[in-house]
Amino acid sequence: MNKIKVKAADGLRVPMAHNPYEYIGDTPVEVDNALYYRRLIAEGDLIQVSDGLAADPKTAKKKGAE
Repeated sequence: MNKIKVKAADGLRVPMAHNPYEYIGDTPVEVDNALYYRRLIAEGDLIQVSDGLAADPKTAKKKGAE
């Protein structure tokens, strides 16, 4: 399965898919490109990171934004 790098949005801790007591925080981690993580990215709880740089905060969709 493909891997993606993600980090939690500001102020959040997001549980890992395989262990709900292990969290994704401010530090980018590499996870499987699974539906669980893609859904959290779409909701704005996770931010996909590429090559050590987070997505541009001006264009990144914030949670609750239309």
